[in-house]
Amino acid sequence: MLSLFARSAPRTLRPLRSSATAPAFQFTRALLVVPNTAMDYSSVPTPAACYADFCLIPVGTGNVSVAEDVAEVQRLLEASGLTVTMHSAGTTVEGSWDDVMRVIGQAHTVVHQRGVLRVQSSMRVGTRTDKKQTAADKVQRVKDILGKEEA
Repeated sequence: MLSLFARSAPRTLRPLRSSATAPAFQFTRALLVVPNTAMDYSSVPTPAACYADFCLIPVGTGNVSVAEDVAEVQRLLEASGLTVTMHSAGTTVEGSWDDVMRVIGQAHTVVHQRGVLRVQSSMRVGTRTDKKQTAADKVQRVKDILGKEEA
């Protein structure tokens, strides 16, 4: 059985009929069909570590300010022992995948416990397997590049 998923092969050069208005060669992409192989997805592990930048939004509170809810979430995050960086549009949390996802779920719960019936979060999550790199490392790398430009 063949999979419904396909992947592109590297570009290949194939000859075309030459004419005065058309090039003699054209780049094309061949399509490879990948055989469907059975995989036990329940055994796929989560990454060891991650960082998640998330913005939690209490919905339907009737209040334009969310500062009290954000403060409660920050108390939870600080108590978690994970690396936390709050910024004007959310918070970056770093740690093990399971711990980061758990504390974001707990953030929803503490806001619900404050009487908010609906909570939404937008989130960007990053992982690396080639090296350990913190959010602070990433920022410092850019600052180092900028510092070289100024010198």
